[in-house]
This record gives sequence, structure tokens and C-alpha cells, in this order.
Amino acid sequence: MDPMNPRTPDEQRLLEANREFYDHLWQGARLVDPESFNTWPLVRSLVSGSRGRLEVAPGLRPRLPLEGTQFVDISMPAISKLRARGASAVLALVSSLPFRDGVFDLVCAFDVVEHVDDDDRALAELSRVAAPGAAFLLSVPLHPSHWSAFDDFVGHRRRYQPERLLEKLAEHGFSVHQSAVYGMQPGSSRLLDLGMWCLTHRREQAMWWYNRVFMPLGVRLQKKLSLVAGMVETEGVDEILLLCRKVRACGQAVTASRSRPAVRPAS
Repeated sequence: MDPMNPRTPDEQRLLEANREFYDHLWQGARLVDPESFNTWPLVRSLVSGSRGRLEVAPGLRPRLPLEGTQFVDISMPAISKLRARGASAVLALVSSLPFRDGVFDLVCAFDVVEHVDDDDRALAELSRVAAPGAAFLLSVPLHPSHWSAFDDFVGHRRRYQPERLLEKLAEHGFSVHQSAVYGMQPGSSRLLDLGMWCLTHRREQAMWWYNRVFMPLGVRLQKKLSLVAGMVETEGVDEILLLCRKVRACGQAVTASRSRPAVRPAS
């Protein structure tokens, strides 16, 4: 099956909506190096013991090293800029990854699964390509009650209840080892509203300010990632980062497809 040929009308609609927003976003954005983010100390500790690495939908904000990582995205502007920096990047959906079973020791999906209609299918694919014992880094927004216009604007399909998130990960063969409060979204609703208005009505000017002022400032003001064992206290938390391990084969993930096109991961 063509990894960029969605099976359902809903998937096609979602793909087009995400492309419309993110293609425009990445065309005017600059790639931010992984070392700039507060995830780098954690990533560095995981990279040293990994052979095959995969990051899905990094856009121009990759968290894994450009060298030696296989990247997958639906945005050609993002892929082109990743390739221009020497990264290995292919066009594909998280729900149809063009890799064989169990080939990655480190899998990364930041701000991805909340964007797809069928998150079980996406998690099944991420589990399928992860080797036994693989590390899986995942970030998602929490609490449906926190839903705002920003979620609609960026194409979110859901926010997760923490208990259900843990259950869902277990269903796909992942156990949560550590977690942390995460995210760079501004806390001010007025600032978010202004940003959405500018991106809608003054895109060129908004992207100039975003690239040259707000993104560098946001990176500089990041708080140190504070990991705890298991699930962090989630009351009042908007987004969470989870470090999981692939602990068992999952029937749903394994049967997703064994006839994928063979794309050789970066090494």
C-alpha cells in the first residue's frame, strides 16, 4: 500500500488540512537544531545505546540528531529542509510507516498522535516498527476539558485523559518508565489568540516574527525537563512527555502490515 494514500475520506481530509497548515508554516520557518531543546539531555542519553532511530513528524523541530536518524513527515517543505541539512527523510504517514517490523531501537513521536483520527492505528504502527525493549518518546496534550480554539487551529483531534492514555499505550505494548511536564505553548490565551489571528491574516509578517523573535525566545526560556518515575502528577498540566519501553509484541501492531515497502533506515 502507498504510505501516502489514506484509506478513508476522513484520513484524506485530515491529511489535506494538516498539509495546508503545516506546509505554509514550514515554508517560512527555519530548522531548529535538536541540541537547542530541553529534551536534548534525555535524547543524548538514549541515542548512545540505539542502533536504529526513527522520528515521526518532526517538521523543522527535530528532537533526535539529524545524523543517523530516519525522519518521516507529510510535509515536503519540511522534508526538503531536513534533507538540505543532510538528514534522511521520507514522505509517509504515521499510520502507514514504510519500514519493516522491529527495526528501530529508539522511536520518537512528538505532538503527532493527537492529530490523527485513528490514533490506535498510529500507535500500532509505531509499536510495529519498534524493536523489543526499544525506547519510545511520546508527547501529547492532556485533558479534554482544556480544549481551546488553539487545538482547532493546529489540527488536534483530541486531548487525552491521563488514565486512558496509560491504558492505550499498554494495549500497544508500551510501558511508561518516566514522564515530565512538557510543551512550549504560551500560557496567555490573549497571546495565543493574537498569534492565531496573525498567522491567518498576516502570515508573512507573523512568520518573520515567529522565526526571528518568538521561537528563539521560547527556546531560550524553556524550563529544564524534570523527569519522574512513572506518570507525573497531571492535574493542571497541559502537555506531557512520556518515556516508554516496548515490553511485548502487540497483536494489533504486528498484524498492521508485514508487507511494507523496504525503506532502509538511516544508520
